[in-house]
Amino acid sequence: MAYKTGNPALSKKTFYGLEAAGEPMTLNGAVNKSLTALLMCVASAVVGWNLLSSGTSSSLPLLVMGAPILGFIVALVTIFKKTWAPVTTPIYVILEGLFLGVVSRLFEAEYGGIVMMAVSLTFGIFFCMLVIYKSGLIKVTENFKLAVTAATGGIALYYIVNLLVGIFTGNSLPLIWDSGTAGILFSVFVVGIAALNLVMDFDFIEQGAEARAPKYMEWYSAFGLMVTLIWLYLEILRLLAKARD
Repeated sequence: MAYKTGNPALSKKTFYGLEAAGEPMTLNGAVNKSLTALLMCVASAVVGWNLLSSGTSSSLPLLVMGAPILGFIVALVTIFKKTWAPVTTPIYVILEGLFLGVVSRLFEAEYGGIVMMAVSLTFGIFFCMLVIYKSGLIKVTENFKLAVTAATGGIALYYIVNLLVGIFTGNSLPLIWDSGTAGILFSVFVVGIAALNLVMDFDFIEQGAEARAPKYMEWYSAFGLMVTLIWLYLEILRLLAKARD
């Protein structure tokens, strides 16, 4: 059985060779862990938002730069040490939540009302894709997985090149922040790919439960789903900002 997904945290080899020594992973367990991780992320985002709102400017560089870097390191640790997921997943979502809170507050200051709209669209897309997946309107075939994985990889590569260009030149590649028609269409495309990754994440988690993976994989599945959900929210925030401009 293939477990291919565009989400790097949920690769096709994630469940390969894993056997549950005790109580196995269940779908309900993965759902509960995902909800817990989401609540942790939201609570942490509120803290980040309030820190910036209270004028704690000294914490801004740490939250904007430090939190996502630490979050990325924790994400890598989680991917390579899946057994640590019950500990590393909460750490990851708390760090990312702090970052999201600060970024959201900065966007809100520039574009009033944008955060509530972005949050609503993120959860709206999430539930729509869940309904679409459960209804079978989108078949998670190998060709579908291949196409979404390739698109996700291409987007990731473009962002990495943009980061390197920014570090060495201080500039940005076209499309990422452009508020013209091409830039908006690019963001719509990225949001669409992120949404399709949700479908593959749902399928991946369901297959993991069917494979009776170890219990800690519930937390790992929650981690993978949160990676996609955070990405989706940030892209929607960027898209709305472009539309306002």
